[in-house]
Amino acid sequence: MKKVLSLKTLGLIEGVSMVVLLFVAMPLKYLADQPMMVRYVGMVHGVLFMAFVGWVLVEAFRSKWTLEKTAGALAASVIPFAPFVVDLQEGAEAPTA
Repeated sequence: MKKVLSLKTLGLIEGVSMVVLLFVAMPLKYLADQPMMVRYVGMVHGVLFMAFVGWVLVEAFRSKWTLEKTAGALAASVIPFAPFVVDLQEGAEAPTA
């Protein structure tokens, strides 16, 4: 069986994109007058954020999460750096073809 990209992994990738946005792209925009990186990194971060929220909702429905667990996972998606500390266990595996 092949493991699907886990929700935790997606959360970590989304968190890294936030770190790059805050600590690389934003300083380049305001300190070096180079705003283009914010445009690209911001777009990638936005797409990853939407994917994470969508995946949380799908996983919550599929795994019958409680409202509290779902709300906690969604809250982690909007609190900066929370994806690094929230451990979401979903145990999804995809069948091989």
